[in-house]
Amino acid sequence: MPQTHPPLPQHHRCLFLSDLHLGAIGCRADLLLDFLTTNLAETYYLVGDVLDLWSPLLPFWTDGHQAVLDHLSEREADGATLIYLPGNHDPQATPAPQGRQLPPPSPAALIYEAANGRRYLVTHGDVIDGRLIRHHAMTRFGSRIDHGLRCIDRLLARLRRQVAVDRRSVIEFLITSVNALMYLGRGHERQLVALARADGVDGVICGHFHIAALHDDHGLTYANCGDWVDSFSALAEGFDGRLRLVGGRAALVPRNAVAPLPTGAIGV
Repeated sequence: MPQTHPPLPQHHRCLFLSDLHLGAIGCRADLLLDFLTTNLAETYYLVGDVLDLWSPLLPFWTDGHQAVLDHLSEREADGATLIYLPGNHDPQATPAPQGRQLPPPSPAALIYEAANGRRYLVTHGDVIDGRLIRHHAMTRFGSRIDHGLRCIDRLLARLRRQVAVDRRSVIEFLITSVNALMYLGRGHERQLVALARADGVDGVICGHFHIAALHDDHGLTYANCGDWVDSFSALAEGFDGRLRLVGGRAALVPRNAVAPLPTGAIGV
């Protein structure tokens, strides 16, 4: 049989990743680590909801989650730049435990200049949520509901012989559908593009909504990195300054792949 070799890493000027939710039951750290080892960058923007360690009652930290942080730390030691913007799930009141730490969070919004001179507002995206939705209690309440649903999903998964990773379970489909309904009409995109326009830049790069996107439908560029609990995508800038979405549920996982039992997604 001919020998198979792992794919050579792709090199990017910058990678934007959001909504990793390391520490949550739905995080697909295995797919994320595979992606990171085959996609290297000079700069990494972690666009919020990277760590989900707020609740000592719902601990879910695995060797795979730790391996993602270790990889990012190794990339930084090799000379890459890591920039960490906070999201609504990231630790705020209490620092992350030893060994589960990233560089100190930057301000909630930054301006990034691409290689072609285009400038983008980079922010997690929760800034446009209503005051009630932005309240920490609502974030925690939603996480508890989602955690319970994911526990049920894992129990049901034990009754299934196979789970195709690129196909959502019933509970995953339910959560994804509810999330899509929340943002029907794409008002969140228009609001974030309006913030970018007010800053005099060419577009916005965000996360938060768990809906990957890259388009100019609202007059400026709207780019959403996606997440690592459902879409499994990131945003990459090439050395020519052009942005593109990379990864993705179907692209990362072969059709005949089978998921391990801990599968699911975390809510916004």
